Amino acid sequence: MAEFSGIKLLISDVDGTLVTHAKLLTDRAREAVRALKAKGIRFAITSGRPPRGMAMFVEPLAIVEPIAGFNGGVYTRPDLTVLEAYTLVPDAASQALARIEADGLDAWVYTGNDWYVRKLNGSHVEREARTVQFEPSVTADFDALLGQATKLVGVSDDFALVRRTDTELRSALGARASVSRSQDYYVDVTHRLANKAEVVEYHARRLGLSPDAICTIGDGANDVLMFARSGASIAMGNAPTEVQGQASVVTDSCDDEGFAKAVERYLL
Repeated sequence: MAEFSGIKLLISDVDGTLVTHAKLLTDRAREAVRALKAKGIRFAITSGRPPRGMAMFVEPLAIVEPIAGFNGGVYTRPDLTVLEAYTLVPDAASQALARIEADGLDAWVYTGNDWYVRKLNGSHVEREARTVQFEPSVTADFDALLGQATKLVGVSDDFALVRRTDTELRSALGARASVSRSQDYYVDVTHRLANKAEVVEYHARRLGLSPDAICTIGDGANDVLMFARSGASIAMGNAPTEVQGQASVVTDSCDDEGFAKAVERYLL
């Protein structure tokens, strides 16, 4: 495992990686992060979640590195003070919102740490509120928010429709935005620099590290970008086959201590 030697920082995805599908942070995962730091390896998290939706991990994991929310759309200190933020270009945000709603997906808009929906009983709203541990605001006027939007989300349990909308958005928006699927039922639209490859570059610049000294771990299609940019990468056992094929190694499922096992085997 030569590619895991010399690692100075582990960047972890959250949902389906650091936590179980039930959104639980296990004792073994906590201990793995503690042992990682004791060995001198830093630990950071990134997610499509807003930074506010990752605040619950700061204390149990003693996080000191910047938190990369919205796949790198907003970087905050652990106390949620904003360090850097990238808002969508307004015309790209407007075009993305129109496409999402024309395709019949529910739309969400995030501005900084605030989350807006059209209706509280919309698809996956209750689940998302439990996950991020705060409620959205309801508004009928998304247009007034687009000038400060850090992320737009299209939501549907029709997975094929989400994939089709993902493809359409990539084609329509081109280099003006980043488009990714953090879950089968979500398609995320963020600033063109808000993607997990840029998260690796951000931490490398901040710490004066080569990307080769960074290891990444994740389970989603949006994690493949950080796999490609880092020196070593770990895919979760619950990741799709095409995601697993892009990583250096594959660990067990998030429901079978895959995160902790990966840290123990490859980094400790």
